[in-house]
Amino acid sequence: MDREWGSKPGSGGAASAQNEAIDRRERLRRLALETIDLAKDPYFMRNHLGSYECKLCLTLHNNEGNYLAHTQGKRHQTNLAKRAAREAKDAPAQPQPHKLKVAPRRSVKIGRPGYRVTKQYDPDTKQRSLLFQIEYPEIEDNARPRHRFMSSFEQRVESFDKRFQYLLFAAEPYETIGFKVPSTEIDKSTPKFFSHWDPDSKMFTLQLYFKVKPPEANKPPPPPAVPSDTSAPGVPPRPHGQPPHAPPLQPPPPQGPPPRAPGNPPRMPPPPPAMMANGPRPMPPGGPPPPPPVGSGPMSNFNMGHQPPPPPPPSQGFPGQQMQGPPPPNMC
Repeated sequence: MDREWGSKPGSGGAASAQNEAIDRRERLRRLALETIDLAKDPYFMRNHLGSYECKLCLTLHNNEGNYLAHTQGKRHQTNLAKRAAREAKDAPAQPQPHKLKVAPRRSVKIGRPGYRVTKQYDPDTKQRSLLFQIEYPEIEDNARPRHRFMSSFEQRVESFDKRFQYLLFAAEPYETIGFKVPSTEIDKSTPKFFSHWDPDSKMFTLQLYFKVKPPEANKPPPPPAVPSDTSAPGVPPRPHGQPPHAPPLQPPPPQGPPPRAPGNPPRMPPPPPAMMANGPRPMPPGGPPPPPPVGSGPMSNFNMGHQPPPPPPPSQGFPGQQMQGPPPPNMC
């Protein structure tokens, strides 16, 4: 069939997807060969079979185009990054390249410039300001004075004081001059902070405003003062110059038991508790009782011998019944 579908008269048939892929790879190979020299590629190697190998990834390729496509792939690029990182880690430390040092400019100074400082106060905003006017009549051509703020800890002329800072002005060939100002925060807004250089009159002007500290609304009021004379009414107040008299020192208390009164006799121990009603009576303190007097009278025939025990109480029971006693013991 001379004319296939989609072709023009005098041309071949429509290319298939496989033919288009082959043509694209061939075109990319020719473009890569124009920019990449395989002779300088350290990982490109041709073996004895006529195919090509990648010594980095250990892959086998049929032609140069296939190898060039492999070099642009993710696997080859990842291995290149790993190899570069390992070589950088194992490489010895190289000395840093010598940097050219810019030597400071050394010129002959002609002295300090004239200056004028004006203190100002704005009643509307209640801000304080300073106006600096520095004269540089012998300044270099096409030069402009410069200024900067310096902390108290940067200078070595005076002792450190965090309450102040320094404002420096410099211009060649004059010496650098500085002014000691409070370290209050400076208002950097455009109408408040500005500098101007007049090349005709050779005068540099700078004006700055200090910010006002906001009132402390949450700060509690101070406690009221306590009067020093807190004496009772009717008593004259004590003079402020004399300190109050200290009370006399009391002697320390004795460490031993309190002494007894000289006239009081010693206390006797309490009598023991009474015994049973029918038992013997306790002996009175002071020794045995004296014997009873012997004589006539109703107590002359009284005998202190053993008295018989009292009779047992009558048995309690119902009338008409007699309580039986316990049986006699067995004598057998």
